[in-house]
Amino acid sequence: MTTKAVHTLSDEMLVEAIVKTNDTMMFEVLYDRYASMVYNKCYGFANGVDEAKDLTQDVFLRVFVKLGSFKGKSKFSTWLYSFTYNHCVNYVTRNTAKKIEKKSVSSEHVDIQNIGEDVDSTREFQNMRVEQLKKVMELISPEEKMILLLKYQDNLSIKELSEALDIGESAVKMRLKRAKEKLVLKYNNYTKDGESI
Repeated sequence: MTTKAVHTLSDEMLVEAIVKTNDTMMFEVLYDRYASMVYNKCYGFANGVDEAKDLTQDVFLRVFVKLGSFKGKSKFSTWLYSFTYNHCVNYVTRNTAKKIEKKSVSSEHVDIQNIGEDVDSTREFQNMRVEQLKKVMELISPEEKMILLLKYQDNLSIKELSEALDIGESAVKMRLKRAKEKLVLKYNNYTKDGESI
């Protein structure tokens, strides 16, 4: 297959070809398509640029090994979002001894209007200030942060989340509801106490 032909393949066809051939040149095409997206996601969980770069490399190494487990139930990008977040959540969980104190860049792009769309506290969400929201996102668990970012930053539907996380749609809704309620609670405590948490 020519280089030009490889570049025109859809993600799913490219993954299929890589799994069959173990061709690292083809994998580079996939890497080029998603490197900046994966890096941005990793940066939201890392303690700086170097750690984010290391995490990004780890994700792609693992993706190469695990590509065969992509079954095409969801779009490849959805699978990769989930894979990246899961890797980062596991990384953060393993490193909880190191208190993560950073402002998460990935939280900047959370659509605050949408985050409250199906929760009783819509007004509370809409009134949240982005600067404070970024700080509060660091106070909830990595798993809660992951599902909120997948939904409100990456705009995955309930169905896509269900496929990506391999849980039922009702479980997705319950996890989202709990994560949002926790975020509202932390936010209210944070703003009530000012800078002290």
